[in-house]
Amino acid sequence: MFTNPDTETIRQMLKQIHTVAVVGLSSNESRPSYRVARGLQSLGYRIIPVRPMLEAVLGEHAYPDLESLPEIPDIVDVFRAAEHVPAIVDSCINLGIKRIWLQDGVVHEEAAQRAADAGITVIMNRCIWRDCMQLCERIS
Repeated sequence: MFTNPDTETIRQMLKQIHTVAVVGLSSNESRPSYRVARGLQSLGYRIIPVRPMLEAVLGEHAYPDLESLPEIPDIVDVFRAAEHVPAIVDSCINLGIKRIWLQDGVVHEEAAQRAADAGITVIMNRCIWRDCMQLCERIS
């Protein structure tokens, strides 16, 4: 059964990352994905929106999928329903992405374990913004 890394590992990871590809980022300010991404930006993280049919959000160019990104992000933050997670994990494995974060309510045990088995650090069913606020005094 999949388990998240311990709190200290998550804290250290949040201090090490700089670019966050947000899969499912909405341009609607009332959506959790928008609020979390905006919060991450305010802490100094660079957001890369990943959502088909969006040109830009939060001042950043949007891309239709992970394969279209011009660079490998430090982490992929997922705001998609659980049934989409296996394909996202496949993309992360194929692209060599080393970290994936599945937001609150996004749970896919099998895909998370497959990603972990492929050497990807996986955090599942947690909020990256909330963890940043609780665990990180300052992002460097």
